[in-house]
Amino acid sequence: MASFSSLSLLFVYISLFLSYSYAEDATISYDFVVSYITASPLGVPQQVIAINGKFPGPVINVTTNNNVKVNVKNKLDEDLLMTWDGVQQRRASWQDGVLGTNCPIPPKWNWTYNFQVKDQIGSFFYFPSLNFQRASGGFGGIIINNREVIAIPFSTPDEDVPVMIGDWYTSNHTALRRTLNGGKDLGMPDGVLINGKGPYRYNDTLVPDGIDYETIDVHPGRTYRFRVSNVGISTSLNFRIQNHNLLLAETEGSYTVQQNYTSLDIHVGQTYSFLVTMDQNASTDYYIVASARFVNESVWRRVTGVGILRYSNSKGKASGPLPEPPQDQFDKTFSMNQARSIRWNVSASGARPNPQGSFKYGSINVTDVYVLRNKPPVTIDGKRRTTLNGISFVNPHTPIRLADWYKVKNVYTADFPNGPITGPPKMETKIINGTFRGFMEVIFQNNDTKMQSYHMDGYAFFVVGMDYGEWTNNSRGTYNKWDGIARSTTQVFPGAWTAVLISLDNVGIWNIRAENLDTWYLGQETYVKVVNPEPTNKTELPIPDNVLFCGALSKRQKPQDVSSATSVMRHESKVFLTLLLMMCAFISILQ
Repeated sequence: MASFSSLSLLFVYISLFLSYSYAEDATISYDFVVSYITASPLGVPQQVIAINGKFPGPVINVTTNNNVKVNVKNKLDEDLLMTWDGVQQRRASWQDGVLGTNCPIPPKWNWTYNFQVKDQIGSFFYFPSLNFQRASGGFGGIIINNREVIAIPFSTPDEDVPVMIGDWYTSNHTALRRTLNGGKDLGMPDGVLINGKGPYRYNDTLVPDGIDYETIDVHPGRTYRFRVSNVGISTSLNFRIQNHNLLLAETEGSYTVQQNYTSLDIHVGQTYSFLVTMDQNASTDYYIVASARFVNESVWRRVTGVGILRYSNSKGKASGPLPEPPQDQFDKTFSMNQARSIRWNVSASGARPNPQGSFKYGSINVTDVYVLRNKPPVTIDGKRRTTLNGISFVNPHTPIRLADWYKVKNVYTADFPNGPITGPPKMETKIINGTFRGFMEVIFQNNDTKMQSYHMDGYAFFVVGMDYGEWTNNSRGTYNKWDGIARSTTQVFPGAWTAVLISLDNVGIWNIRAENLDTWYLGQETYVKVVNPEPTNKTELPIPDNVLFCGALSKRQKPQDVSSATSVMRHESKVFLTLLLMMCAFISILQ
């Protein structure tokens, strides 16, 4: 019989093996069942997209450098992809969840995303990227915490409070899609939701009875980190909490210079985190408000989300008028100046111990310049479309990254124009050919009458300037070259421009798009191709074992061979069998 010391040696050996296999970076796993449920967020029963039966979906809560596995089961009646807004997918555009990199997950199938939140911290969200589905839900928050060895630039809050705000229609995404396909505008939304719920009945005329509203319970004297994402369709929202200051601390993975705001404009696709201290006397509950901006507010009064902040010692219900939004109807510079006031905290450490400001972006030479001009929708071949530089993007049947890997020809062209084309607009599959380790300047020029916001996957770009009018070379003289905020989504005011700088160090195919869903759906997007001329796994991971095939490569797809749960189980089975064989070998030796 084996001695105690021999058995101890066995367990030590197994522990060492396990730590060698898993300890480098922890793996956090989630199962997402994506399905329809019936809900009535605005008092009208409608079909919404839920995850694990919940709307919004669960929060993904991980730590810098964790490996994340999300096994997605598609129980919708149409194709599905999930994208992780702001997660940079370092070396792994295969996991990005947009049509340029991934084939869709068919109905009744499942697929496992497997990515690392490498060198990132902060607040983000996920959502379904196809077929206008985000308009029906399917979204949820993402929190990436600092590693314990990296100090955060403020006292640790008592609690995280994820808040999803967004405009909402009582028609589902398929009906809204039909409206857009028919050449019409969506019109005014039916309301604004806060965490999937309608407004508190602060006004008996504007808000019907019986609507479920969001209540956030707090304790006096504590400080909470509110992580607020605008997951809506096309409406910029002003966020405020009655009688409470919002101390801005972070946005989309960057710590900011800490400043107090009584309210902040949050545009579609943007996420901010605020430190909110419960320093009031709790004579009543307090309103939480998300109201529409840059619209006729007298007409849009019902498009207002209202929740309740309730102290544990609250003495009564909230009542009376809502806290006022900014009174800037005749001052178009107020919101832009607010946006300019958001600065990078250059002395704080982010995901790494070195200060954020040690990357001196303002001293790097620009290698590529693109002026991306947005115009009001146009008609191309009888269809209402949106464009950038006169190009309305057409998603190919074969994803761009997959086409490159298997050398499929005639899927796209890498000649997206640096500026607006002359002649009539076109529907084409043109992408930007980026320079690996280059430094790209992108100017978003919004010549539409509506607020737009733009996002880039795979990167955080530096927002260095914005102003009204037409951008010119002389506009560079106004750039902030020291502490412009690094983020993945920026607003572009109507009749104005926003300039960003991007360090192209992440190999892959990366989507650059309008975050306003209607604008995006009608063609306002492209991709940036970043290729290392020397192929190596150090700059891009190989194609995943569980990759889906479609388009010109559809014959490679095996029925139901799409579950990476299968590949994950295969990997875990190998580990288990290895351990079992080791144990048997040790036991036989010890006997």
